[in-house]
Amino acid sequence: MNWGWIILRVLVGLSIVTVLFLSQRFWYRAIWRVTGHWGRTALRVGVRLTYLGSLLAIILTIADSLRQDHGRVIPNHSPLASFTGLWFACALFGYVAIKGVHALEWLWHHFHKPAPAEAPKPPAHRLEFEDIVPDPSRRTFFRTASVVAGAAPFLGVMYGFAAERLRYELRRVEIPVANLPSAMDGLSIVQISDIHLSAYMTRESVRRAVDMANDVGADLAVVTGDLITGMHDSLYDAVEEVGRLYAPLGVYGCNGNHEIYARAEDLAERLYQQAGMKLLRRENATIHYKGRQLNLIGVDYQRERTPGGRKQQMLAGLEPLVRRDMPNILLSHNPNTFNRAAEMGVELSLAGHTHGGQVQVEILDVSLSPARFITSYIAGLYQRPLRMPDQPRRMGETIKLMPNAPKGLSALYVNRGLGTVGAPVRLGAPPEITHIVLRSV
Repeated sequence: MNWGWIILRVLVGLSIVTVLFLSQRFWYRAIWRVTGHWGRTALRVGVRLTYLGSLLAIILTIADSLRQDHGRVIPNHSPLASFTGLWFACALFGYVAIKGVHALEWLWHHFHKPAPAEAPKPPAHRLEFEDIVPDPSRRTFFRTASVVAGAAPFLGVMYGFAAERLRYELRRVEIPVANLPSAMDGLSIVQISDIHLSAYMTRESVRRAVDMANDVGADLAVVTGDLITGMHDSLYDAVEEVGRLYAPLGVYGCNGNHEIYARAEDLAERLYQQAGMKLLRRENATIHYKGRQLNLIGVDYQRERTPGGRKQQMLAGLEPLVRRDMPNILLSHNPNTFNRAAEMGVELSLAGHTHGGQVQVEILDVSLSPARFITSYIAGLYQRPLRMPDQPRRMGETIKLMPNAPKGLSALYVNRGLGTVGAPVRLGAPPEITHIVLRSV
């Protein structure tokens, strides 16, 4: 057992809980401080009681969601469940932003020490006890910056929830595939991923995405994991909507990590089969197209470490499924399997999992995304040499796939997914339906 890894995970968890607690305490004290100056008692008491009532409802919602049975008091798709996620996202981002401004103010006071100057003598008619406020413009600037920093996350979260989260993007991408026969040039695949049917993703939203995917008219359809978020979400509803996908060569999928969390991997396989689809679990299927064949492989979510924290090889024992007489496509929810897949000779991997970070900000041509903490493969196309030993990689080692990629390269496409986890927000990483066109090289 790797105790260092376990201790690290505990410290990370405690840090997250501590920041969440501090953010809630900050806004509690801020509301009490602001309302304390209000003259009308009824208004002051009403606002405080409303806040306390909302906070109590949020706590009860979180406690209810942690229950392991199915007898929940608060429905998962209730407005209260949505409000809970929104409030925590707004409160956390706002708190961090304000503390960031405070840190800049402290640094300014600490390092910016102007040279002392001889104070001018006050006019004879000025009273000696009159106070002169030192640099009032600086105080006003940081006070205004704090207000703006606190309000911006609330506005950004609400925009990301009400607008960009539901703005599905149909993205067409051509991928050069090594060893693809010329007869298969132009074979098209539609990919959806990370649906996360939950309080923030309704059946109607999934249906709209499936309709957009069907409008592509692709030859093959794939779903790369995470149909639901937790065990209280209806996998039956999710599969029923996904079952409306149509493609002449069939509809295939793989399990994601949230199917593991919900203990629904076996159930997902059965429901796929009942809906006329195929969930690939460490198995392959041969796709026939224009007299040629394609080897489609699917795996359950691949963990990089054991529960005890020990590193393990992903895609272990999968070598017999990789064909040498036809091109291979791997459906793997976790994009971090790409290095190992390329080493094994898999020409194309399709993944999801990252959501594109959900929130992505560009500063000075540098993209900042939370997904960078878990992978180098955030969203889009990547490449690396086929059958190259999987050496430990550094962050950002991979390169974006260029048009007309030369032979001998393995490609990875990471879909940004449809749903959300944690904060029900997308900013700079809109939900995606991918239309993939394979090209021979």
